[in-house]
Amino acid sequence: MGRHRSDPMGIARLLLVGVAILVVLVLIVVGALSLIGSLKSDEPGPSPAGSAQVPQGGPASSAPPVSVSAVRTAADTDIPTLFVECRADRCPLFVRASGGDVVEDRELGKGQQASYSEAGLEVVLDDASTVYVEVNGRPRPPGEPGERQSFTAKRATPG
Repeated sequence: MGRHRSDPMGIARLLLVGVAILVVLVLIVVGALSLIGSLKSDEPGPSPAGSAQVPQGGPASSAPPVSVSAVRTAADTDIPTLFVECRADRCPLFVRASGGDVVEDRELGKGQQASYSEAGLEVVLDDASTVYVEVNGRPRPPGEPGERQSFTAKRATPG
């Protein structure tokens, strides 16, 4: 009978296959953990005061906007400082608490809405013609196509 010699190429191939299997397993675990984490963050629950609420709406119509404040019921007296609705395919939005942290820096999709209740907000709209905006329940005039607008929204005081 003959002797068995270890084949260095065979061992290298086995190691390579083992590493490939390990990488695939790690990717599966990471993907599963990411999916679980994203599902948990989408669960409805109480949102902190002033956080954005972005319901997925249908396509926005080209009809003149109806004031959100006109649709509110008597029980719904908490009017946000800022309300934004995207009327185009994409609407870049930047909102920062006055002199503080960034509250929002993203693009809204067509029909998406966001509202904020902080006392003071610095707002930047990359194209002011693509969004419908209310400050303290009052509509803000739309901008010209391509016009970048920056403004401050201050919470209205009751009285």
